[in-house]
Amino acid sequence: MSDNDTKKPTGDAVAVAAPKPPAPPPAGPPPKPQPKNPGFVTCTIDGKEVVVKPGTNMIEAAKLVGSDIPYYCYHPRLSIAANCRICLIEASNAPKLVPACQTALAEGVAVKTTTPKVKEQQRSVMEFLLLNHPVDCSICDQAGECKLQDYYMKYDYRPSRLEGGKALKNKRKVLGPRVVLDQERCIMCTRCVRFMNEIPRESQLGVFGRGSHERIDVFPGNDLSSNYSLNTVDVCPVGALLSRDFRFKARAWFLSATPSVCTGCSRGCNTYADWMSQDTYRYRPRENEEINKSWMCDQGRLSYKELNTDRVLFPLVGRESAQAKGSARPELTRQEAAQAAARQLKPLVGSAKLAVLASPVASNEALLAGLSFAKTVLGVSAVYVGGRPQGAADHFLMTADKNPNRKGLETIAQALGLAIKGFEDLSTAIQSGKVTGVYAIGTEVPGNAEAFAQVAAKLEVFVAQAQNESPVTAQATALLPASAHIEDEGTFTQQDGITQRFRKAYPSKGDAVPHWKWAAELTRALGGEAAWASARDVWRALSTQVAAFAEFNWDKASPPDREKPGINPLPSGADGRPPGYREFGAPRVRGI
Repeated sequence: MSDNDTKKPTGDAVAVAAPKPPAPPPAGPPPKPQPKNPGFVTCTIDGKEVVVKPGTNMIEAAKLVGSDIPYYCYHPRLSIAANCRICLIEASNAPKLVPACQTALAEGVAVKTTTPKVKEQQRSVMEFLLLNHPVDCSICDQAGECKLQDYYMKYDYRPSRLEGGKALKNKRKVLGPRVVLDQERCIMCTRCVRFMNEIPRESQLGVFGRGSHERIDVFPGNDLSSNYSLNTVDVCPVGALLSRDFRFKARAWFLSATPSVCTGCSRGCNTYADWMSQDTYRYRPRENEEINKSWMCDQGRLSYKELNTDRVLFPLVGRESAQAKGSARPELTRQEAAQAAARQLKPLVGSAKLAVLASPVASNEALLAGLSFAKTVLGVSAVYVGGRPQGAADHFLMTADKNPNRKGLETIAQALGLAIKGFEDLSTAIQSGKVTGVYAIGTEVPGNAEAFAQVAAKLEVFVAQAQNESPVTAQATALLPASAHIEDEGTFTQQDGITQRFRKAYPSKGDAVPHWKWAAELTRALGGEAAWASARDVWRALSTQVAAFAEFNWDKASPPDREKPGINPLPSGADGRPPGYREFGAPRVRGI
């Protein structure tokens, strides 16, 4: 029978087709789980739940739950290199160990940082890094701040198994005027190379060679001359890059650190001042997102030297040039000096022949007290602005104005109703005889100091509060030693109008006292009232007259004083080093 002869159903009989089976699901990975916290990534690290922004790497996330993942090459402000390999950890979504610095967290991932596999990996990496490393700890300036030391004690603590001699490289490679490299200590983390390429964008360092002969060096015919070269010393986690200025000067564990502000220019970079006894040994950058991030220029770093040398230490009366040859200017007590200065100023009170010279190197508290004294007691109506001369600026942080508080001086003078006049106007007024007496809050001058000293020699009265000796201080009829900013608390207002607190590190040298204390002494000696006992009292009493300071909370703006023992570098912040044992325990306060 043919197909055409097949009987078709008739009547109500209808053929029903069999249903098709469902299509099999497409092959591939399962769909991603819905986020527990939309817009964020939720996972667990060592059994603790953590919620972070997408893209956060495992090192930063681990800090939030108190887990410590070691690292050398990672720095939060530099690109990721992932070449030191000590941060390898276990993650539930990876069959092998993954670098925590390079791996962003994914939703639902379980991260483990303390398993036997991870610990053995850390020990192995430490053994490898130390294989050719010289045993220089006893003479290395990095001792006490070195992450090789810290991590060896924490993750390895075994003798070397190297047979034969170590690979030898250049021990004292001078890279530039401020940095020297010990190539044997280098672990090739490349932080310094990445910093120079990415932050100041001055590509002066590179990686040369292969294998065990690989090394950091400058390009042939060049040197590391950048104004930011010393930041490479900060970011170096070992003792390879060293500051030629600080080298062999002090051991890190003998130093205490105080949060301060750089006075090298008007930028106002946040710093740590590292000091011992009554000497400052170095500045290091302190992290501030608004101003200097984690960096500072070399010129600012080296400005600490004026705190230690050529200081005015004792009150003196009489000009140096007026003394008999070989005789010294008579020294007085602070009270006697204030009385002598007041006697010199008294005949000129309220007279147009008296001028006030203020330095923008002085703090806001010094200027509040000094200019208030000048207006209410001395009766002047204008202030002449001195300060350091203008200098070079660069493309990153350093400004041409080398005075840390010009904005503060101008703000305070305007609020007190004092006219602001230029320094050249003062020289002209002295030479013409219109001004015969000067009261100076700081003796820094923007021109040639020798030239102004010759002009100041014509003054009948020159009462000067000074930090450092100079040709100008030699012409003072009453020289009153002033404390440096590191010897007192206070504030500076940087060029963008941001007011910042700094703290006291150590007592003033010699008989020096802060500018505001001299203003109080002179006020009382001339019959006025001044009950200020601290910089805080000055701020509370006088800052209300300055509208720009109304929203600044002097107490809350204070950075913690020695919040960590020893030299307390910020973890992976100011100097880029990972957190170490120095950050825990009771603060160590050294005696003087």
